[in-house]
Amino acid sequence: MFVSKLRKVGNSYVVTVPREEVERLGVSEGQPLAVEARPAAVEVKPRLIPELREAFEASWRRNEAGYRYLSGR
Repeated sequence: MFVSKLRKVGNSYVVTVPREEVERLGVSEGQPLAVEARPAAVEVKPRLIPELREAFEASWRRNEAGYRYLSGR
């Protein structure tokens, strides 16, 4: 599965299939494809850097009561 943007070209809409997916499927230009389309929920997940996690945990230990107060919990 891959995620791609829907674009308008003339009076039609197109979805671009990434080269890696075309190669994985072993298909070529002009070959009919079956496509199941549905809206995608795209979520950005930051890469957790060990130093950042250590800094967060140290800050949490020092300021947990204040963070909880600010969050309303």
